[in-house]
Amino acid sequence: MVSFICGSVMSNPPLFRDPWAKREAWRKHPVFTNRAMFSSMFPGLGIALVAFTAYVVVDNFYAKAQPGAQQKH
Repeated sequence: MVSFICGSVMSNPPLFRDPWAKREAWRKHPVFTNRAMFSSMFPGLGIALVAFTAYVVVDNFYAKAQPGAQQKH
């Protein structure tokens, strides 16, 4: 009986509350996660990498297709 009473008293939440909880709630919002912050740091990086890779592939394809058309400096 004593252990039941002590156990129920210890499982209650603390009586005090954080007065700054509402002001700190923005830190837990999904907009401010590390992934969201990194993706918004470089907004056009993915599109630029795809475009540059396509350019390099096409340029190498045309360079191999026309071996005598290379410019000489």
